[in-house]
Amino acid sequence: MADKISEPIKQCAAILKSAKNDTEKFAALFMVTKLVKSKDCTQAGKRVLFEAIGFDFLKKLLTSDDVPDDCPALVYKSVALSILTCFCQDENLATHPDMISSIPVFLEIVQTADDSDSLIVVSEAYSCLQSIAAYEKGREALLKVAGLTKWSEIYLQQSFQTDEALNILVTLANNFGPTAWDSDPKAFHDLLQRLSLDFQSDTTERKFELCDILTSLIFSCRHDLIRKSAEGEMWPESLYKGISDILKSRITKNQRDPTLKLTAQVIELLGIEWTLQETEDPKKFFLLLLQLAAIEVRMQMDNKSFNQSVSNADLITSCFLILEHSLNFMASDQIDFEQKEKQQTYTALKGAFTAVLGVLTKLTNDKISENLDGKNKIFTCAMIRVLSAWLSQETSAMRTQVYKILPFILKLSNKTFYEFRQFYLDNKDKESFNYDLDAPIDVLRVFLPALCHLVVEDEGRKIFLKSKEEDVLYDFIMFHWSIAHYKRPPIPRAERLKRMNEPDPELSQQQLDAMKDSRSAIISACNILMNITVLEAKFVEESLTFNNLLKFILTNLPEFKDTPENLVALGHLSVLGLLLLKQQSKKVKKNDFSICRYIQITIRFLWDAYTLDESNDPEALVVSITYKEFWNEIAELWFLGMQTMSSIIQQIPWISEFAIESGWCEGIIDILKKVRIGTLPPNVKSAYEDFLTQLIDANPDVAGVLKKADALRVCRNHRLMDLGKKLFGD
Repeated sequence: MADKISEPIKQCAAILKSAKNDTEKFAALFMVTKLVKSKDCTQAGKRVLFEAIGFDFLKKLLTSDDVPDDCPALVYKSVALSILTCFCQDENLATHPDMISSIPVFLEIVQTADDSDSLIVVSEAYSCLQSIAAYEKGREALLKVAGLTKWSEIYLQQSFQTDEALNILVTLANNFGPTAWDSDPKAFHDLLQRLSLDFQSDTTERKFELCDILTSLIFSCRHDLIRKSAEGEMWPESLYKGISDILKSRITKNQRDPTLKLTAQVIELLGIEWTLQETEDPKKFFLLLLQLAAIEVRMQMDNKSFNQSVSNADLITSCFLILEHSLNFMASDQIDFEQKEKQQTYTALKGAFTAVLGVLTKLTNDKISENLDGKNKIFTCAMIRVLSAWLSQETSAMRTQVYKILPFILKLSNKTFYEFRQFYLDNKDKESFNYDLDAPIDVLRVFLPALCHLVVEDEGRKIFLKSKEEDVLYDFIMFHWSIAHYKRPPIPRAERLKRMNEPDPELSQQQLDAMKDSRSAIISACNILMNITVLEAKFVEESLTFNNLLKFILTNLPEFKDTPENLVALGHLSVLGLLLLKQQSKKVKKNDFSICRYIQITIRFLWDAYTLDESNDPEALVVSITYKEFWNEIAELWFLGMQTMSSIIQQIPWISEFAIESGWCEGIIDILKKVRIGTLPPNVKSAYEDFLTQLIDANPDVAGVLKKADALRVCRNHRLMDLGKKLFGD
């Protein structure tokens, strides 16, 4: 029994306690070394011996250089460490305050060893450190005494048994993650440089042990910091050469799996561009990797149950990462693929995602889907995430299967959003809160681009509306608006006078990143709601949720800061507001001041898009500098905004007054007067002409304003026939 104390241990403890001096106690230790290694030395027995020896005495043996001439100091250290190694196998002793306080002593031993005679002492010191690292309290102490930077230095010293130092380093990195690394990335880069060179050159099975070690270290590093500082480092190239050599060779499953896991982590850190290092054919390795990941997903999931797939979750989710990054990269059109390459890639991806859909379909029919948690929930979210990346690009792929599981996807996605929102609200004011790492995954956030395509189709909208998804997206926009539209915390009344001219506090990088992500989230939600507004006009007209959304936009959009980074989100909210205003026009009141302010903001968004190229060609109409960077995202939005504004003017004629008062009417004519004849883009011409024509119909005063601005010349120059007829008759 664990609490039974044998007679020999009782006798030994008595001898230790009765020892009159250190010499007698040291002699008794040789008896202890035999006892603590025997099978009948229970946990209780070890504690009795530990207390009988007294930790101060053991520490004295470890640190004292005052030894007899005929006795090497290493003997004292070795005896003490031999006993401590056995004591450390018990959690209570391994995490005992005295043991924790001796961590610096153990570290000094492993760092200062300078000859082969020290090997046994170093080995036992590492045994103590590894035993301490086996427990949470011990790991916390190890990190506090020597952070990961220190452990990296110990490993890089290349003294005795450095693999033990590396194992402890990996244990701490896995346990504490990015918070354990310093803000100076040098230690991490130095460590990766050494390991990646070993990985590249090794031709034994250790190469695949290094795969696991590198995977853990890259996963746990401070991604933002390392990503920014990786340029010029050699280890990314070494990893590329090592990984490509493996994946281009004949390998077994035990060799392929850790390599794919490492590859996924490198891509997550450095981006898919890391795979394009071949000078002759950059896409060759990229395509190989994509094929391997797709085939692996199919092998692991095709005709498999959910439980069978979860058992290989680490490997499968690594392949998901590779596929997701690959899909996003292909969508950016940065590389041209031959038709054969496109077909092979599509075939491989379709096979992989057919398997993913198969597992998801089986899950939706299983009772376990009602209460997913832990690893099951994480894996399900990973399946939805990678499927979203596929559906965002292949907008018509496998619709029948997708619609079968869409209600389940929406239900789980909504649940994760509300969990994320609550976690964020509970932790946003904590200094240690890490937006990216600590928060639970929000699957809804990543599924929205795919959902935007699905709701264009009748079946997708039917499921969307049946799930009351518009209510969730309303909450979603409210939440992300609270992040994207940062407001300075209120100043206590007693301090307002003193702090009246105080500048706004500088935002942290984490806050800026969160704001950027929330702007993107708002844009995705707006795209879906715009589709619903256009395609389900009757429903939107009668919907309380859409009515509340319109009120929110009218009230809050004028407060949104007019900055370049806000432009795309502002544009989406402006145009969504116009579409809702069109559908809800019967409920609009003329004296509603919120509409006045909103229309002014929207006019400014539409007005500022085009300008004359003053620097190069003052007769050329171009997209303004502020808009040019984002024009791919807002070009269609601008034309939809112009079209919707024209329609609204017919339904709510008094809005035309704002176009007159703002000077926009004259502004359009003034610009078009200066544009070289024959160079006005047809789509821009139609947008302006339709808008001005509708303005004249809605408000008799507009014609006079336009004539005074010399609209006749504009109509002649650019052949604005419809506008000319409205202004000057046949």
